[in-house]
Amino acid sequence: MAELKITQTKSIVSEKPAVRATVKALGLKRIGDSVTQADRPEIRGMIRAARHLVVVEEVK
Repeated sequence: MAELKITQTKSIVSEKPAVRATVKALGLKRIGDSVTQADRPEIRGMIRAARHLVVVEEVK
C-alpha cells in the first residue's frame, strides 16, 4: 500500500474551525511539519478539505 507525505505550507489561523480540525487530525501542528499517512479514501478526503494549506507527495 502506498503512503502519502503531507506537509503543511500555510497557516491555519484564518481558517474555519472545521478546516483547522482537519489539519490537526492529519497530525500537522505548524508550518513546515510533515507526516506520513496511508493512502486511504478517508485521508484523501481530509487532504481535499485542506488542499490550499498542504502539499502532498506519494512515497513508496
